Amino acid sequence: MKKTSAKKFTWKQYLVMASMIFALFFGAGNLIFPLHLGQLAGNNWPIAAAGFLVTGVLLPLLSLLAVSITHSSGIYGLGKPLGRVCALILMVVVQLTIGPLFATPRTATVPYTIGIAPLLPAKFEQVGLLIFSVVFFLLVFWVSYNQSDILSKLGKVLNPIFLVLLFLIFLVGFLHPMGKAAAMKPTAAYLHGSFINGFLEGYNTLDALAGLVFGIAIVTAIKTMTKNTDQVSAIMTKSGLLAMIGIGVIYCCLIVLGAMSLGKLKVSSDGGVAFTQIVNYYGGIFGQTVLAVLIILTCLTTSVGLVAAFAEDFHNHFPVLSYHGWLTFACLGAAILANLGLEKIISWSLPVLMFLYPLAIVLIILSVCSPLFKNDHIVFKIAMILTLIPAIFDLISNLPEPLANAGFVKEVIKLRLQILPLANIGLAWLIPALIGIGLGIIVHLYRRKKKLI
Repeated sequence: MKKTSAKKFTWKQYLVMASMIFALFFGAGNLIFPLHLGQLAGNNWPIAAAGFLVTGVLLPLLSLLAVSITHSSGIYGLGKPLGRVCALILMVVVQLTIGPLFATPRTATVPYTIGIAPLLPAKFEQVGLLIFSVVFFLLVFWVSYNQSDILSKLGKVLNPIFLVLLFLIFLVGFLHPMGKAAAMKPTAAYLHGSFINGFLEGYNTLDALAGLVFGIAIVTAIKTMTKNTDQVSAIMTKSGLLAMIGIGVIYCCLIVLGAMSLGKLKVSSDGGVAFTQIVNYYGGIFGQTVLAVLIILTCLTTSVGLVAAFAEDFHNHFPVLSYHGWLTFACLGAAILANLGLEKIISWSLPVLMFLYPLAIVLIILSVCSPLFKNDHIVFKIAMILTLIPAIFDLISNLPEPLANAGFVKEVIKLRLQILPLANIGLAWLIPALIGIGLGIIVHLYRRKKKLI
């Protein structure tokens, strides 16, 4: 694209960048969590939605700004103040999480749960998932191996069609509601803790972690469009804000739709089931099939981006395997784990997200504010160490069954509740993190004063 002065950056160019950011962040998986949140929250959906938007919309925007402000190359660059080894470990864990362990398998299980499983007899669902996941990731591997942009080009057509169909579902759903959202009873967990539970539910989008990985791609795209690199952060802020407003509106519509669905449906086991039931209610098998095909294709584009980013990053840091070698590892691992099914993937991802998100939140905040303390590594280290301790407690305390029944895990849960404030609401990390940031800044100011003297 032709470079222009940042001062002449047009609204059309802002919309182009916003569209790119939207496409990177919003996949079919982002449909299921707000929808399920609406069912869980019932008439408390506005408070739950506010919490969800903090981690599902605001935090991803801040992750992009963190990459831009620090001029880093992504998660590894952001983690460098912690030391190269710690930065490398952080990069590996984040890439595995949004790569072959959780996010990438989900790109197969979500469309299968929504579009294929309802059409099969119950006894064939597991076999169907095996066949679907193998075919799905063979196609992902083929496109990524040849570094073909066919799916990205196709995505430019498919994503608008998908959004139009989603808008039609909203239109029909609000014109012919299953029930009144304000009349629906919340589940026990959302009677008094709607905001916090919505906040924690936003972890499942994985978008804050994705922003740390994809931020550099967005910065690079902006630099191809403007000569004035000093304005990159401002351009990213405006473009990102436009994209996140769009995503936020969709999230709110999905949450309300989920709450209204309780008039005809029971609370589902996960958002994939809820989405299937709602689409089936309004559009029947035909509507569900058409939407499922589009979701499968859009998930293919998302999956290609995830495995390609994983393979490229791992090849750069671990050249013992080629790009194609790491690509094989990512696709094979994702195909195997996809066969656990959507519900198990979500349950096993919970402890990892409870561990990673506090670290990511603190890292993002410190990176955005780093010019204020001259990017002093001591602030990063103190804050992250004090956040790491409760994060480990959260990881162990949220392990799913059968590990949750182990004596050691029960003792950790008991100790966590005794020694960590706010542990009972899932925010055990918050106060230690704030103390760590405060101590880090005090040490920084002392060191700076000492140098001046």
